[in-house]
Amino acid sequence: MAEKSTTTEGGAGHQGQAAKPATAAARPDSKGFKLPDPNTQPPALSAATTTALPGASQAAPTAATLTTVPAINPAGGVKADTGPRDLAIGGGVWLVLVIAFFFAKTGYANMLVGKRVAPRSANASGWWLFILLTSLATGGVLAVVDQERFLAPIYIAGFVGVALLALILMLMTGRR
Repeated sequence: MAEKSTTTEGGAGHQGQAAKPATAAARPDSKGFKLPDPNTQPPALSAATTTALPGASQAAPTAATLTTVPAINPAGGVKADTGPRDLAIGGGVWLVLVIAFFFAKTGYANMLVGKRVAPRSANASGWWLFILLTSLATGGVLAVVDQERFLAPIYIAGFVGVALLALILMLMTGRR
């Protein structure tokens, strides 16, 4: 009852075409994928793609003392090349944001003066708003331009720390 399944060449159901076996092993002219014999040794690893394990003897390396070197970034991610074009685009975006933040600072200070806050305090509060927004924009632009370097906790903590300090001072100086 064990029959080999056959298919026809060119698809199912064409008349006048001979049936061919479904398995590659039944065809002697097959150049398809074949599993290696389990009793044979694996081929020797080339020296260009291998490195000795730490602590292994430095004598003639064998297949047991060699391991392949993975082609991945140990930091976990794709290592991007930050070129001058990326830096120029990031600098342009940052400059446009800083100009917009300057207008926001002036508008915020004028709003506080309209709410009967002393002009000197309103102006100081506006500058703290400017520092807050500029710090966040600097961190954001640098994180987008070079993620591998500027998404490190030391950079993020610095930008967020300056932003939190500016937020607290902005709220304190903007009171009546």
